[in-house]
Amino acid sequence: MAERVEEGYSGRLHNEDLAPVGEGERTWTWYSLFAMWMADVHSIGGYTFAAGLFFLGLTGWEVFVALIVGITVVYFLMNLTGIAGQRHGIPYPVLARISFGVFGANIPALIRAVIAIFWYGIQTWLASVAVQVLLLRIWPSLEQYTQNSFLGLSTLGWVCFLGLWAAQLFVLHRGMETVRRFVDWAGPAIYVAMFALAVWILAEAGWRIDLSLGSKELTAGEELLAFFTAISLVVAYFSTLLLNFCDFSRFAPTERMVKWGNFWGLPVNFTLFSLITVVTTAGSAAVFGRTIMDPVEIVARIPSTFALILGAITFAVATIGINIVANFVSPAYDISNAFPRYIDFRRGGLITAVLAVLVMPWHIYGNPVAINYFLGGLAAFLGPLFGIIIADYYLVKRGRIDVGGLYREGPSSPYWYRGGINRRAVLVFAVSAALSAVIALVPAFGPAAPFSWFIGAASGALLYLAAARRAPEALPGRAPGA
Repeated sequence: MAERVEEGYSGRLHNEDLAPVGEGERTWTWYSLFAMWMADVHSIGGYTFAAGLFFLGLTGWEVFVALIVGITVVYFLMNLTGIAGQRHGIPYPVLARISFGVFGANIPALIRAVIAIFWYGIQTWLASVAVQVLLLRIWPSLEQYTQNSFLGLSTLGWVCFLGLWAAQLFVLHRGMETVRRFVDWAGPAIYVAMFALAVWILAEAGWRIDLSLGSKELTAGEELLAFFTAISLVVAYFSTLLLNFCDFSRFAPTERMVKWGNFWGLPVNFTLFSLITVVTTAGSAAVFGRTIMDPVEIVARIPSTFALILGAITFAVATIGINIVANFVSPAYDISNAFPRYIDFRRGGLITAVLAVLVMPWHIYGNPVAINYFLGGLAAFLGPLFGIIIADYYLVKRGRIDVGGLYREGPSSPYWYRGGINRRAVLVFAVSAALSAVIALVPAFGPAAPFSWFIGAASGALLYLAAARRAPEALPGRAPGA
């Protein structure tokens, strides 16, 4: 981006990466957004998630209906965030300034960043394990480099992990235009491999597979609960990008292009990918005698060196794609937002990458307490953040935004509130996040846990709207309060 420092902008709120994008920088077409969603969905985690829904006890067609309903809900919700970013050309942490204040926005930004950093490390490590397994099948002599351990990883483990880590950092360090070019070909490339795997499985199974998978006898009440649980889980799976999709949509030239890219990338793409996933998963039972939900394990069983190499490359690219989209771009902006004078997008990305190694994600992933209570608790905060930001933008401010005010300090900014923080938004967030976290983490609320995102988003939005009625500074067209 070209540097655009307007008079009166604060160095504590502005740098060229956080600034609104200009018309000449809006290079993300509908296809770029479509490819971005392919890169996000086509991953080891996405495959396992989609396959897992077929083991809730529902029949195959019931799961497909739940998938279509869930991803349609995601489509409409994603448009809300995406259009807000596209209209003003601003990333997620700057969008959050509208409701939380120019400095208060660091709260939702850094929460999103922490979640992304941990999952970036975990996703990279999981993919490195997959690559290591495949490499050992191709070159068994590498087994000697798996016998030692340093900080929890073997020599080969470190080589695979740092190799994927460096590849992702290389793409991001070159900026958002390189990210666009990468996802433009990465998503479709992964589809080719997934189609090939599904065809091979079908052929080995004699073109006859049972799609019932985990279906079982359920009462009407249990069946209805499982159906809505599947819908809610689909929405929760996309909860991180529901916040920061504007990091990408800000580069689209029109709102229509955002909606079109989302349509092909979400309802159409996710449904087709889920179909490929269930065919491959169901076929694995016919071919190998048991259902295998890990695509890496399926590829490792194919008696072809070429297939193993293709599988290793495919899953490496898939992980780079989802990590860049879901877990890398956001913290790069979020960390830059905290110290924009000293940290730009590239430095924010470097900090993200370094922290993702320092947290040693293999220890976190192997600890159920850390996964369920720490990362699960943080994720429960995403619903309230979405509810507050969207309710404020569309229902309170009604889309009327002073973009320049998002980069100014002092009472001249409508988003200064009190000392740069909207205390009402922070209080509403604390209350709704506590409610969402209790539902997500306390065993007594287990049946309601899959719905914690919806409960958090609804409570955050409703409480914020109620607070806005008592807060003149939150209403459009009013002067900021003292």
